[in-house]
Amino acid sequence: MELEFWKYEGAGNDFIMLDGRQTLPEFSAAGIAALCNRHRGIGADGLIVLLPEKGYDFRMRYFNADGGEVSMCGNGGRCLALFAHHLGIGGQEKRFIGTDGPHTARICSSTGDEGVVELGMIDVESYEFGDRSFFLNTGVPHYVEFVPDVAAVDVENRGREIRYAERFAAGGGTNANFAQIEGHGQIRVRTYERGVEGETLACGTGAVACAIATHLYTQSDCCEFQVEVPGGTLQVRFHSDDNQHFRQILLGGPARRIFRGIITTKYLIGE
Repeated sequence: MELEFWKYEGAGNDFIMLDGRQTLPEFSAAGIAALCNRHRGIGADGLIVLLPEKGYDFRMRYFNADGGEVSMCGNGGRCLALFAHHLGIGGQEKRFIGTDGPHTARICSSTGDEGVVELGMIDVESYEFGDRSFFLNTGVPHYVEFVPDVAAVDVENRGREIRYAERFAAGGGTNANFAQIEGHGQIRVRTYERGVEGETLACGTGAVACAIATHLYTQSDCCEFQVEVPGGTLQVRFHSDDNQHFRQILLGGPARRIFRGIITTKYLIGE
């Protein structure tokens, strides 16, 4: 079977996009991992399927590079909104539903393959904190550790240690973020993503987690952050009345269509 796909990226976070309005093969986790493999497949941090959904512009299903389905990916959601825009689905504002609930994405600008997209994230109702660290769920679980020099962190090894720590095992592990505060409303972040099992160039839900953690840690007067990641710059803003509940969370940044292609799925999913 030949499968049409598109490749998108948001601040270096890259995704395989599939249009689920057409017939798709039944993918196994191994098949999705094969598609995301950077040597023997297309190569991506994750795979996203756009599906029709009554009452919404579309539905989002997101799979990590290891083939496991998870509830949300912030940059993936932004890229999916641009993909839908390129397909002519919805208007400048798009309402869609993910496993974690409903979302609204706004196409701030779009020219050719590129765009700027702002995505509404789920509310954050609770968090845990320790010594220079926080743990919170921004659609998926994130551990945030503040460091003096993020460039000096061994993200692969330290991130893996946190990701598989016994403390987080019951929830399937956690993503691990390392954040350096550079100024008021300015942070620099590197992330080890579970499911990718390594560092990625950007993580949208991680950027949100780090922005909220910075607000809680040392900048309680700031609710709008510029987040520098290895793949570019993301913007996070939110509202909180009590520093406990965070609402109206918005994640913004660039998104881009890289290419479109056809792959013969029998080489990847054992047809």
